Amino acid sequence: MKKASVNEVKLVFPSRSSNEGFARGAMACFVAQMDPTLSELEDMKTAVSEAVTNAILHAYPDTIGAVYMKIRICQENLLEVTVRDRGKGILDVKQARQPMFTTGGEERSGMGFTIMESFMDHVTVRSTPGRGTTVVMRKRLSEKSRERI
Repeated sequence: MKKASVNEVKLVFPSRSSNEGFARGAMACFVAQMDPTLSELEDMKTAVSEAVTNAILHAYPDTIGAVYMKIRICQENLLEVTVRDRGKGILDVKQARQPMFTTGGEERSGMGFTIMESFMDHVTVRSTPGRGTTVVMRKRLSEKSRERI
């Protein structure tokens, strides 16, 4: 489902927990040109927060690595956000996507992928152990903003 891009931005930042807020804010600023509803914006910010937090906590548990984020505004009011890392990867993606499953210890809820799926229209997860994980999230925004792009 490769859609033609109307506009896009790519970001690379260290996997520090303080950069989760930066990723949310950067996405919100870039997506503002689509004139999303407040509800749409909050949903997208929450999904990005979960994806970036997963990369920070799980991909690089003992080191600082790079988190790559690409935000694409596509035709037909479609937003696509990709969060990628080159960390340790996920052994079993199907299991990792199950609600309440976590490898992060008792302090983690195991709801990251479930939250992403509930706020975005489509979530794809690809991972290779030892090579990293790519999460692609898509959301079609309401019609009200279609003419601004």
